[in-house]
Amino acid sequence: MKRATDPRHNRRKKIVANLFAYSFNPKQKYLGSVVGIIKDVKKLDRVIVKNAPAWPITKINPVDLAILRLAIYEIRQAKEPEKVIIDEAVELAKEFGADSSGGFVNGVLGTIYSHDHH
Repeated sequence: MKRATDPRHNRRKKIVANLFAYSFNPKQKYLGSVVGIIKDVKKLDRVIVKNAPAWPITKINPVDLAILRLAIYEIRQAKEPEKVIIDEAVELAKEFGADSSGGFVNGVLGTIYSHDHH
């Protein structure tokens, strides 16, 4: 588990909270990193659908969806190793999602990661 004082973890928590809110209120004004993620949301969602075909976007838990959008966006930015981003996403899913969220997020991101490296 990440330390509560880890600035990257805290930044990601805020972004996930904003992306979660976006699921319910897309017309609200968003700031910072969230704006870039929202701008790419259709591309990000296509990646999610491709790698979680049994789960239509509308059926994915909004917390899991927010975490997946953030993680895929970060993987595309390539500022940190993919495994670090995936581990952090799984931690966020365990912290804020349902009991199955950690496994679901890990499965989707693991599928994306394995496709990117084969």
